[in-house]
Amino acid sequence: MSAVIDDHTHTADDHHHGPAKGFMRWVLTTNHKDIGTMYLWFSFAMFLTGGLMAMVIRSELFQPGLQIVDPEFFNQMTTLHGLIMVFGAVMPAFVGLANWMVPMMIGAPDMAMPRMNNWSFWILPFAFFILISSLFMEGGAPNFGWTFYAPLSTTYAPPSVTFFILSVHMMGISSIMGAINIIATILNLRAPGMTMMKMPLFVWTWLITAFLLIAVMPVLAGVVTMMLMDIHFGTSFFNAGGGGDPVLFQHVFWFFGHPEVYIMILPAFGAVSAIIPTFSRKPLFGYTSMVYATASIAFLSFIVWAHHMFTVGMPLTGELFFMYATMLIAVPTGVKVFNWVTTMYRGALTFETPMLFAIAFVILFTIGGFSGLMLAIAPSDFQYHDTYFVVAHFHYVLVPGAIFGIYAGIYYWLPKWTGHMYDELLGKTHFWLSFIGMNLAFFPMHFVGLAGMPRRIPDYALQFANFNMISSVGAFLFGATQLLFLFIVIKTIMSGKKATPQVWEGAEGLEWSLPSPPPYHTFSTPPDIK
Repeated sequence: MSAVIDDHTHTADDHHHGPAKGFMRWVLTTNHKDIGTMYLWFSFAMFLTGGLMAMVIRSELFQPGLQIVDPEFFNQMTTLHGLIMVFGAVMPAFVGLANWMVPMMIGAPDMAMPRMNNWSFWILPFAFFILISSLFMEGGAPNFGWTFYAPLSTTYAPPSVTFFILSVHMMGISSIMGAINIIATILNLRAPGMTMMKMPLFVWTWLITAFLLIAVMPVLAGVVTMMLMDIHFGTSFFNAGGGGDPVLFQHVFWFFGHPEVYIMILPAFGAVSAIIPTFSRKPLFGYTSMVYATASIAFLSFIVWAHHMFTVGMPLTGELFFMYATMLIAVPTGVKVFNWVTTMYRGALTFETPMLFAIAFVILFTIGGFSGLMLAIAPSDFQYHDTYFVVAHFHYVLVPGAIFGIYAGIYYWLPKWTGHMYDELLGKTHFWLSFIGMNLAFFPMHFVGLAGMPRRIPDYALQFANFNMISSVGAFLFGATQLLFLFIVIKTIMSGKKATPQVWEGAEGLEWSLPSPPPYHTFSTPPDIK
């Protein structure tokens, strides 16, 4: 009898999951590891594409005057750079990490909805193909900045804005499906004994992030649909001439946009909360407070959106509310930083590449947080608004925050995925060159911003020349270094010292109980949770 049952399971598995050969394996796969891998490769391709656009921007700003591109193309590059980095690089990379790790961390056999998982990935390449192909359309690509404020994105937009709206809808559908899948997986497929408060923090941060995605992606869909109506169907949502209000656009956009920033950082918090205890050889300090801090950050992210809009002429009460609410976010964030530092305190620290990225994450993300506090003060923000100080602030949150968080996670789990150890010397080289390049690129922006240099301009006054030159050199260094990362990953896949199941001394969690690389199907029988 048992032989018959075994045989039956085997054929069902083959029918649904057996890795087909070659290209079709990837097109048809419903396996969470394959899909996670595709998300990660896709996001890296987008990271290089968006990075190339940043190189165009920094080349133009290397000296004052207009030398390389015309202002119109410069605007298209700033717009596409922002959109591709946010929606094409950072978000899919975290979804890739979630696809790979969440089922393994909670003892699940796969994601709850494997076919939807496949679909939510395959929508993305087409969405970004549409967005990037707008460069070749009449009137060129979107040129209105990544925040696409109306009326620049409605009344004065190039014809390609309609394709841009379609691609945003597609990205949103992909994100919502991915988020539903993650929530369903975490709530329904945990191994027996894996209670919510036993879940690794990476799983917790993704659960909370998924709820954020489901809450805000329809808001983004709403705002681009209103744009579509204004452009093609004679409505006046954002047109003051027809009784609409351009400021309404900002309210709706930032109601999506501010939680979006936390969608891009919370999973990094989770990865860093796994890495720091491993290399400190101590349990994470204050697990419960970390869970509650993450949930508090998520809640507060919904009530601070208008701090992006202090200069629109809102009432004083509005300014005060958004100012204090924004400052309040510093409290749970401070709790997290305190817990990470306390975890390291008197630990037996070693500084492998994942730990270097994690520590740089904590230090530099905190700098980004402090400049965020400066921007939260309404009267100061009147001065900082739309200067390079804001650019410095959000790049300090997103580059060492989101991107270093992704790198930390990839170096940490890469040996588990591939079965090979990466080259530690090359990994550290990648870290230090990225660290130096990133700080050279973005730290001077604080100074030029405070001195009054506006953002999104291809030309600038002479007094900003030296700092801009330093920024550009740093950006080129950071950009070129990412090719080294590509080499490291390919080298690790092809060769390298065999990785043990545990990989890191001090690593805890279900994923380390599996062989490296893990089998194609994990946990077909649920693991025992101590």
